[in-house]
Amino acid sequence: MSRNADLIATFRNLAEPACLALGIELVDVRLGAEGGERVARIIIDRERADGLPGSAISLEDCQGVNSAISTGLDEDPEQEAGTFRVEVSSPGLERPLIRLADYDRFSGREARIKTFQPFDACRNFEGRLLGTDGTNVRIECSGKITVVPLEGIAKAHLVHRFQ
Repeated sequence: MSRNADLIATFRNLAEPACLALGIELVDVRLGAEGGERVARIIIDRERADGLPGSAISLEDCQGVNSAISTGLDEDPEQEAGTFRVEVSSPGLERPLIRLADYDRFSGREARIKTFQPFDACRNFEGRLLGTDGTNVRIECSGKITVVPLEGIAKAHLVHRFQ
């Protein structure tokens, strides 16, 4: 495993128990740099009870997950992960799509998908998600249905249009 993959796994292992206890989904862990600091961005989500788009994540949820991660890092100060500033947030309106279940959950919504390699002579797709078929994602763009293997997707997120 690469060093980044190890660090992501460390943050996932610290965040997942807190998310589970709070009834929250751990969406993604991203590592980056900002202003000369190393940053671990933890993205969490909870469906809204009213069924509307968006997230039901509160500030208290973010604080709870952040506190659990900080406590875990304090218990083992030798970890490289302890050198990161930790940010916990909701996914926002243009939520990233990571797991196969995300494509089923948001079926019918508009999404943007970028692939590693061309499928049907295209690497960028924007259209309506049609869910999954096995380990493949289905998206309808301009009346044409394209099937993309999940492992072929480099990046994907929901698209929100302000009315």
